[in-house]
Amino acid sequence: MIRVLVVDDSAVVRRILGDELSRLPDIEVVATAADPFEARDLIVLHNPDVITLDLEMPKMDGLSFLERIMRSHPIPVVVVSSLTQGSTSTALRALALGAVEVVPKPGASWSVPDVARRLSRAIRAASVATLRKLETPPEQGADRIAARHPVKASAAAPLPVAASPDVAAPQAGSRLVVVGASTGGTRAVETFLTGLPANAPGIVVVLHMPSGFTKSYADRLDSILPLHVREAEDGAVVVPGTVLVAPGGYHLILQKTGGRCTVHLRSGPPVHHQRPAVDVLFRSVARSVGADAVGVLLTGMGADGARGLLEMREAGAHTVAEAQSTCVVYGMPRVAAELGAAVQILPLEQIGEAVMRAARPRREGGVRTRTVPAGPSTEQAPVYRGTKEVVKL
Repeated sequence: MIRVLVVDDSAVVRRILGDELSRLPDIEVVATAADPFEARDLIVLHNPDVITLDLEMPKMDGLSFLERIMRSHPIPVVVVSSLTQGSTSTALRALALGAVEVVPKPGASWSVPDVARRLSRAIRAASVATLRKLETPPEQGADRIAARHPVKASAAAPLPVAASPDVAAPQAGSRLVVVGASTGGTRAVETFLTGLPANAPGIVVVLHMPSGFTKSYADRLDSILPLHVREAEDGAVVVPGTVLVAPGGYHLILQKTGGRCTVHLRSGPPVHHQRPAVDVLFRSVARSVGADAVGVLLTGMGADGARGLLEMREAGAHTVAEAQSTCVVYGMPRVAAELGAAVQILPLEQIGEAVMRAARPRREGGVRTRTVPAGPSTEQAPVYRGTKEVVKL
């Protein structure tokens, strides 16, 4: 049983979440609290495995409470937040402080059953998360990054956001980087991108985040990184120095035509219970881009992205999975490793350098070549015979 403490100042929300979670055979709501001070006493009394936390509460705000928890005695926290602009920004700061997941509150956009399903999956992921004590406040870390890169490259030039004949295509042979992540992925993706230069290849990211959060997340990264970071729009062109984040609620596929990669958003059924799904992106890259791509699969619960990463490797792409030692949840990268989908399995802090090496072909005798580090061959990878989930694109 996963023992859960629900913290929310609304009695209605506490009752709804408590009732929905109590229906599940593997989750036990041991207590509910209306504010952080009551929650503090209940943590000592019940020693919960996971806390669900509202961020807007009396007496002490949720961010301050979360920071104290993560500094002294880390406990997996799932944030349950509304979808207002201010709330999404606060929720993203909570993820930077160490919250494992963010789930929307029931409301006009999210029904109680939908929230209960997302929350139960988040709680299960949080219960097996690997946590570390918070040392550097995220604001200071962001300031240090911004200080190293005070001016973006080509900051004065407008960023192309839609495919058109007058948008210059990337140079022939330039590489594309695609990244997938879930639980713990917001911090992992930020860490990965922090190590990349402003002239990095075009990057597309799929995160398991609800609609309403991805734009705030992209805007935050754009404010602290040398790369241009945007929430992806349908028809956007993938260009060097730019990161496109798939919007919550839409699958993202890539198509390559004449050396130019364009983004297409689709509202098909969820895959692995997710929309966007990493497998949908990776499979489209395997089909359309092939060997001119680099695939990266980071921390997350479940198997999303593992089969797609295998298809990318079989198509000639360089593929990297995060090592267990740095994963918040070693789920998606573990399945990728078991399938033989990853050319390299590396700690998070080494992935950026490896991707840049793989993304920069070298020329020998006029022939474009690349060096692939040794790894388990595709022929030795175990064959997966399960039923594939399919989405109509």
